[in-house]
Amino acid sequence: MSQVFSRRNLLVGAGVVAVGTGVTYYLNQGGNKVGSFTQPEVLASNNGVLEATLELATVSKQLGNAKVNMLSYNGTVPGPTIKVRPGDKVKLKLTNNLNQDTNLHTHGLFVHPNANSDNPFIHVMAGESFDYEFDIPADHAEGTHWYHPHLHGQVANQVFGGLYGAIVVEDDTTPKVSEDRVLVISDASFDSSGNLAEANMMGLMMGREGDYVMVNGEIQPQGKTKKQAVERWRIVNACVARYLALQVVGGEAKLLGLDGHKLAEAEDLQNRVLAPGNRADVLVTVNTDKVSLIYNTVAHPDAGMMGMSSKEYTDYPLVTFIAEGAATVIAAEVKFQPLPDLRKSSVSTRRKFTLAMPNHAMVMGAATMEGMFTINGEAFSHDKVNTTVSNNTVEEWSIVNTSTMQHPFHLHIWPMQLISVNGEEVSTLRHQDIVTVPANGNIVVRVNFHTHTGKTLYHCHILDHEDLGMMGVIESV
Repeated sequence: MSQVFSRRNLLVGAGVVAVGTGVTYYLNQGGNKVGSFTQPEVLASNNGVLEATLELATVSKQLGNAKVNMLSYNGTVPGPTIKVRPGDKVKLKLTNNLNQDTNLHTHGLFVHPNANSDNPFIHVMAGESFDYEFDIPADHAEGTHWYHPHLHGQVANQVFGGLYGAIVVEDDTTPKVSEDRVLVISDASFDSSGNLAEANMMGLMMGREGDYVMVNGEIQPQGKTKKQAVERWRIVNACVARYLALQVVGGEAKLLGLDGHKLAEAEDLQNRVLAPGNRADVLVTVNTDKVSLIYNTVAHPDAGMMGMSSKEYTDYPLVTFIAEGAATVIAAEVKFQPLPDLRKSSVSTRRKFTLAMPNHAMVMGAATMEGMFTINGEAFSHDKVNTTVSNNTVEEWSIVNTSTMQHPFHLHIWPMQLISVNGEEVSTLRHQDIVTVPANGNIVVRVNFHTHTGKTLYHCHILDHEDLGMMGVIESV
């Protein structure tokens, strides 16, 4: 059996890292009814325009052996896949039929943060609608992104509840494959009535991990493929806090890109870790009777203490495809067009960001932990701009983590190039919008602030930490 991986000793500054090697294959470890693999509905642009509605409502669905109630976009978990091309105009009506307020974040898209675009300060009240509109730049790279709510104080609850969906940007460089699959990985917990379970104090502190781990809203779904088929898997980690150590069994898997950005060349997927919010574009060649995406737990350092769940997944098939017959082999041609290497750019400004959270002793007598999660000693405030940057400049950020657990650091709009982790230079060219800062460690990134001006956010993508204050406002001028 493979080892269980610990958040305390895993170095995942790049968002993906080599971990164990062995695999013991078995299906349906949790004893729940296996689901059928289905792709989410697709909302695709036509003649350069995507005009669609995302309607938020509660939905009752079968999950394994249980009947549960979740939050949904257009009645499904996950919501529809939004498929666009560079140069498209996107018009999305968000209709909020929930009894709580919300909004929409198009995570990873390089679109402006102002007005009714990817604006995290928009507030869509219960029972109201809002018209989002934004333009996909003509030079936007192809790749995989996702959308989810971003209303401060409700982000973790709403994503945990089922509000997430994939965004696919395709262009003429998108590889032609046998199958192009969206795999949205998420988790949730429910009470005895099938309603979403509330987070306890330890769940909030460490980031909640659900009892059910799903792919496209099903437990261990099974689908069909063909031997020698060449497939593209668009993997989205939509979990609130769960790190995913992933590998593929039954096929050759090559990592093409991370967070919607191509690598300089393909890498092995095997034994990689995706932080919450990360996406991986993977090319899979099926070479056996079945191929599976395998998950191993990346444990919290304090798992099992003070009421935290100690459930561990070892060599757990998240999704399996059974090969029926042989495919006409499609040798996918991948064109790698990575972003420029910012190590060759002059740096206008260097900044330091320090991430801090309370320890167990600090929270024992506290009524709430709100405001105890900070960046540079300050908890989030809508009314304050924490960082002002100049457009058309490259900055270098040192991000320091003073706590005993990892924090996945996310910057909206502009991708970050990872330069070093704990003082060790990262030799590969790697751009991501979420980069993990190791426990009691640090990373250095560079950011090319260009094209867009306005206010947006940076924060920890353990969404409970974001809601509790580990977030800042950035303005490009």
